[in-house]
Amino acid sequence: MQPTRTGPSSPPTPVRIRPWPEWPIPDAGGRARLLEAFDSGEWNGVAAPAVVEFEAEFGRYQNAGHTVTCVNGTVSLEIALSALGVGSGDEVIVPPYTFLATATAVLGVNALPVFADIDPETYCLDPDAVEAAIGPRTAAVICVHLGGHPADLDRLTDICERHGVALIEDAAHAHGARWRDQPVGTFGQYGSWSFQGSKNLTAGEGGALTTNDDALAVAAREIRNCGRAEGGAWYDHHRFGGNWRLTAFQAALLSAGLERLPRQVARREECAAHLDQHLAGIEGIRPLRRDPRATTHAHHLYLFRYDAEAFGGLPLDAFTQALRHEGIPAMTGYPRPLNRQPLFAERRFDQRATGWRPEYPPTRFDRLDLPVCERACGETVWLPHHVLLAPPGEMSDVVEAVDVVRRRRLAS
Repeated sequence: MQPTRTGPSSPPTPVRIRPWPEWPIPDAGGRARLLEAFDSGEWNGVAAPAVVEFEAEFGRYQNAGHTVTCVNGTVSLEIALSALGVGSGDEVIVPPYTFLATATAVLGVNALPVFADIDPETYCLDPDAVEAAIGPRTAAVICVHLGGHPADLDRLTDICERHGVALIEDAAHAHGARWRDQPVGTFGQYGSWSFQGSKNLTAGEGGALTTNDDALAVAAREIRNCGRAEGGAWYDHHRFGGNWRLTAFQAALLSAGLERLPRQVARREECAAHLDQHLAGIEGIRPLRRDPRATTHAHHLYLFRYDAEAFGGLPLDAFTQALRHEGIPAMTGYPRPLNRQPLFAERRFDQRATGWRPEYPPTRFDRLDLPVCERACGETVWLPHHVLLAPPGEMSDVVEAVDVVRRRRLAS
């Protein structure tokens, strides 16, 4: 839709006036599942029918032998680390371009996060940086499937196997993503999932782990249920854990969302392909590269690079604000690498802060050099996944808005 003026002094009409698809989706399927859980009278517990049913459904969808639900995607990472025996004195390699929980989950088990830089084309963890960061205390690697694009699971699994290090896939953005036609979350020892309100599969909150290892599944189930053994007595506790169980109502909403997910994944792929093709034709805009081995991209986020010089020096924040004025819900994303968040940059992580053993020197995260992540934080634009649920033809509104902002800026 071409902008028009309603009068001599009126501002231009935004490119996009109609609303984007809503998220989350309150539909009849979700309502029916909720009522079914309500009427069952079994609203909580690991054996609640709605919870058992969703775990089975999600496991089939992900081609995973086991699904273990829990309260959120932060706790799922902590459960995975605990079940793998990661603790004080251990290091866990994580990317700096991710939500805080990927790194704070490591602190939560008294281990130390080690930041390795990201791939400049996909923004996922760089395997070369991972290999360089592995040391004698490395116990695990957490890769993030950033925006729904799988990390390089070929190289990361190889690196972890050669070094005897566990691999955890943070798949919070990646519901439905596949690498070489295999669902993500099934390559490492664990796949970790979030069902928080913004996620592509949501119950408002919630999390899960997937694994094909029977023993690791047992450990995760015990930890999320106050350390109780499956089938054991209520007051028998075998591990250190917590009450981190999903409710039946959350599981019901997730089952309803899972029914819609394959259609939504296909729609997001189609819309993203349109944006890749047409945004690349605008000077100063470059969509992230897609690895051909990423046979399905979940597109929790659509990301592209922005070159301010091609837009007359318009700063990134001002560019995304201009897009929002045109009806496009653009965001700048992570403002800085995690190592420069005050939590890390303003503290020395040693035994007083985290239980880290006193014989190991304090870590100064503020001194790390992560140039790829620094650039990404200063040049990247995000579009949320619900934009990609619109009809593919409506992606022209995004392309037109970017072009309008550029032409208007260069003409000013």
